[in-house]
Amino acid sequence: MFLYNDPKFKPRRKELRSNETPEEKLLWTKLRRKSLGHKFSRQYSAGPYILDFYCPEKRLTIELDGFQHLGNKDYDRERDEYLLLNDIKVLRFWNNQISDNMDEVLAKIKSALSSIPPPNVGGG
Repeated sequence: MFLYNDPKFKPRRKELRSNETPEEKLLWTKLRRKSLGHKFSRQYSAGPYILDFYCPEKRLTIELDGFQHLGNKDYDRERDEYLLLNDIKVLRFWNNQISDNMDEVLAKIKSALSSIPPPNVGGG
């Protein structure tokens, strides 16, 4: 069963929000309060993973990677595959992209948001 915000991950999500990186803080200032026209949550769990930023309306996650991800390519690939299998699109940025070129990052996020069609409400 695919579960969002599993209660067993709540302490870890809270810990991650309390210990966010400077790049996460900076990007959050640009995503919060529907600044891009869509609601984002930070440290949101999807299945066994905790997503940095997630837009449920568009099923889009934004992941920030620092140096620790250089040795975790297999883990990141498995994680991305799991999310894609569950219809969640993944955008990844390196931390230095956030600090060095926020305008480009925001343009890529806006482009992704506009390219994802609205969900099929009502089935059919």
